[in-house]
Amino acid sequence: MVKSQKYYAVRKGRQPGIYRSWVETKEQVERFPQAQYKSFATQREAERFMHAYAQSNRAQQQPATRPGSLTKRPQIVVFTDGGSRNHGNVAGGHVKNTDPAAWAYLIDYQGRQHSDSDGEWGVTNNKMEITALVKALQWLCDNQFNQLSIGVVSDSKYVLDAIEKGWLSGWKRRGWRRANGELKNQELWQKLDALLGEFPKLQLAWTKGHATNHGNVFVDERLNQTMDQMERKHTDDN
Repeated sequence: MVKSQKYYAVRKGRQPGIYRSWVETKEQVERFPQAQYKSFATQREAERFMHAYAQSNRAQQQPATRPGSLTKRPQIVVFTDGGSRNHGNVAGGHVKNTDPAAWAYLIDYQGRQHSDSDGEWGVTNNKMEITALVKALQWLCDNQFNQLSIGVVSDSKYVLDAIEKGWLSGWKRRGWRRANGELKNQELWQKLDALLGEFPKLQLAWTKGHATNHGNVFVDERLNQTMDQMERKHTDDN
């Protein structure tokens, strides 16, 4: 007897989308907080399930486009976040090589969503905040979405101020140096500067972290899951 093909629609998981095997689906939803997924007999039913969620999700995220945030509703909304875990250091202390850090982004586009995340050991949350934006913009360029209107929502005033207050331009004029010395994460700032030139319709908006913005909460959860995985693997290896 031939086993019928199933389609698994993952609304909330590490990588939302439609999968054709439970093995792939399990990787996306296992131990993912409040994962949402369902199996269907046809791809069309799975697509309808995903489309209905995308419509609902856009409605939930609409407050991000009100005055004081994004001034105009863009065609694509991007949420970025970065973080690190400081194990036992005093506030403002140096990052230890054993401290995990991670970045994540979520792109809401054309009724679909794309998300990604990764991590490093012993780096600052600032580096991860910049990396998240660089990775998101690079994905949009690679998929030829950069000419559309893009809204980026971030809780990092450090990254947003660097762009909006002209710090980035100033560092560039000085040969990628700050007025009082070395510019940290210089290569990342250079990559970001090059990418920004590819986006003629880019809006930037700040949101309070870990609050009520659904997209920001998602990327925060995603990067913390990445750091959890890093720490579990480190424990298992040792």
